[in-house]
Amino acid sequence: MTSPAAILSCSDLSIGHGHRVIMAGISFALAPGKILAIVGPSGCGKSTLLRALSGLDDPQGGNTSLLGIDLNVASNLERESILRRTGFLFQGSALFSSLTLLENVEMPLKEFSQAPRREIRQIAEYKLSLVGLADAMDKLPSEISGGMAKRAGIARAIAMDPEVIFLDEPSAGLDPLTSGRLDDLILKLRDTFKTTIVLVSHEIPSILRTADFCVYLDPDTGRMGAYQPPREFLLPNAHPKAHAFFARAQLPT
Repeated sequence: MTSPAAILSCSDLSIGHGHRVIMAGISFALAPGKILAIVGPSGCGKSTLLRALSGLDDPQGGNTSLLGIDLNVASNLERESILRRTGFLFQGSALFSSLTLLENVEMPLKEFSQAPRREIRQIAEYKLSLVGLADAMDKLPSEISGGMAKRAGIARAIAMDPEVIFLDEPSAGLDPLTSGRLDDLILKLRDTFKTTIVLVSHEIPSILRTADFCVYLDPDTGRMGAYQPPREFLLPNAHPKAHAFFARAQLPT
């Protein structure tokens, strides 16, 4: 299931830890500027798949193409190119506790760009303003809320104007109001900057609101259950386990 227009695709991908395969038979193609949600019960390998798709971890088998680069045979230079053109929000945001929010966002710019110090600061300030943190850039991670930390992590992930952003549980642990604001930010990134976004989430209302497509991982079979728009999982003829998973929540108004 590959496509010349796909910004991210995989074919018969299998993922796991060590020699243990968690999930196999994962195949899909995602067009640029779309939002893909990876869903399924806890422990089915969602975060593991996210890391394999981003090139951070090697899969057990199969093929993956990201930004036109075959990850199976990518050179060090090609992998460095991918790092420059993608962003990643880790679980818990993974901000450096000893650095201010501004310094956290500046880090990828200092590592991957040759921009002068003043320009790096201006870019970092702009990215923090995009996520609503212009007044908190001098604060440490310990001085802000969980929702603010998630937004700061996204600001760092978009520091290099990435074409693809990978988000691992961006709404986890957030109250509904804060989660809704994060949904707004994700949609803004897609609609304003045409950014492709791949996220792991178990928040059904958020998925229904933001995602264009979903990959459902079935832990009982150890294979991808379905790949389709999320609202189609609510139809009676949908994949039975995916339908039950999505039916836990009502459609958002």
